[in-house]
Amino acid sequence: MRQLVIAERVCLIGHILAKAFGLVGILLVIPHAEIILNLGGAGQTAMQMSMADGGVVDIILGTIAVSIYAWRVLGWRTWLAFMLPAVSISVGSELLGTSTGFPFGDYSYLNGLGYKIAGLVPFTIPLSWFYVGLSSYLIARTGLGVAAKPTLGRQIGAVALGALLFTCWDFALEPAMSQTSLPFWYWEHPGAFFGTPYQNYAGWFGTSALFMSVAALLWRNTSIKLERSQLNVPMIVYLGNFAFAAGLSLGSGFIIPVSLGLVFGVIPAFVLWWRSIQTPTSVSVAPATTEVSVASIKVAVK
Repeated sequence: MRQLVIAERVCLIGHILAKAFGLVGILLVIPHAEIILNLGGAGQTAMQMSMADGGVVDIILGTIAVSIYAWRVLGWRTWLAFMLPAVSISVGSELLGTSTGFPFGDYSYLNGLGYKIAGLVPFTIPLSWFYVGLSSYLIARTGLGVAAKPTLGRQIGAVALGALLFTCWDFALEPAMSQTSLPFWYWEHPGAFFGTPYQNYAGWFGTSALFMSVAALLWRNTSIKLERSQLNVPMIVYLGNFAFAAGLSLGSGFIIPVSLGLVFGVIPAFVLWWRSIQTPTSVSVAPATTEVSVASIKVAVK
């Protein structure tokens, strides 16, 4: 178990560092690429590797970190009961979207996120849906106390709130990833919301709510009771990915989308995390009573 924890932390730290380096690269290095290129062959090689593989490594590390966390904390069946629906439903939705324009709008992926499934969707995209989706759903589910009172209302509320947290990540992500100096996708017909169609956010909410609902059904007979400390990994993943998206958008001047993501995503996530149960650090010990039984001794005198 200790080796799993170490591997999880290494991948999580690598995921966050990759986000930070990617943010610096897109905002500072690429707009001034001549500085790196003037360093000669080493600089050119480093820049090409960063542009070609940086996003892929980042997402793979996040996937491994969250998978180990889920395996360790939830159990392998519970982990797969979320991961498989999340990946299959999201890749189906993305393939449908890039082919027909439903449910997100007319868009296409550019290079930079790895091999494309059917030549349309990078294989890393459904992986990101999985690990940010699981983080969002666990925060919502635990904060609403579904494990303590698994009523239908709380189950629906956890799915709706988890999908909202997930969609709020896209508020900050969408404008930047399609309009920065190094875009990862583009819109055939830019929408009214800072270049993004409103339909896109409905697609994000609907797709994430669908695979979260499937997971909730598969988890219905599983007791998942997490403490606040056990939500640290999902919180770090959610906040780290939001911070990356927010940094890109703010660097491009998209203040309103980031503000909406903060108000409806980050702040509720903090509140839900705080509402989750925390094991008391102090343990009260009841005074112990010690009973000593003394055996009676008879001494015979001859």
